[in-house]
Amino acid sequence: MGMKSFRLRRMEQYILEKDTVSMTELCDEFGISMNTARLDVAQLVDKGSIKKVYGGVTSNRQNSLVPFEERKMKHAGYKRAVCKAAAELVEDGDIIYIDSGTTTMYLIDFLKDRKNITILTHNLNAIMRAIPYPDMQIICLPGTLDRKTNSFVAADTGRVLERYNIKKAFIAAAGISLGGDVTNSSPMEFEVKKAAIDNSNHVFLLIDSSKYGKTSLLTFAGLSDMEKVIVDKDVDKSFLELCAGNNVKVQLVDSLE
Repeated sequence: MGMKSFRLRRMEQYILEKDTVSMTELCDEFGISMNTARLDVAQLVDKGSIKKVYGGVTSNRQNSLVPFEERKMKHAGYKRAVCKAAAELVEDGDIIYIDSGTTTMYLIDFLKDRKNITILTHNLNAIMRAIPYPDMQIICLPGTLDRKTNSFVAADTGRVLERYNIKKAFIAAAGISLGGDVTNSSPMEFEVKKAAIDNSNHVFLLIDSSKYGKTSLLTFAGLSDMEKVIVDKDVDKSFLELCAGNNVKVQLVDSLE
């Protein structure tokens, strides 16, 4: 990594940690001129992780995770439509990973007719929805229930997931930056998501359009790590261009509301 790239990464982390930073503070902290600071900031703004404010910069991320029940109510029609499209990718006999989150939990509702599928998940809502269906073998990943995400997480949850051969992973995200960083807010969820992506033959990102242009605390993947993104038709055109630039397929869906 070159010196400039290293400085940009450190600067991005510094701004995200501080939340709001003046241009003068950046110059002092990194020992650079105001002109260099402006050029660096311009690159980070283009990436989407920060935004300019009067006299400085501020993070462009969600600082805290909204409670699960509140998130579940938002964009429910879009999320159900995304999951209905995602279910069409699942075949009889598949071994799949269903991520935590309010989008992915609806996937179970559209898999009722599948035969002999194995579901790896730490998503409590997905587990509860799958219980009535005997053709769904449920492998619950270990951990303590995190009530903010309604998922089971522990320090070794990701390592447990590494033991399994996953055919298809359905991933959720708290935000997608304008530069294509796929992010989330929980350090423990970070490890689980990375393990799922690394151990799956096919990786699909399930999001609603409100996630684009937002950056959360941790980047767990790049858009290029996804085989396909399923998102509602209200997503900004620039997101489609970003996906095309990363050779990622996009499937657009209408709300089921």
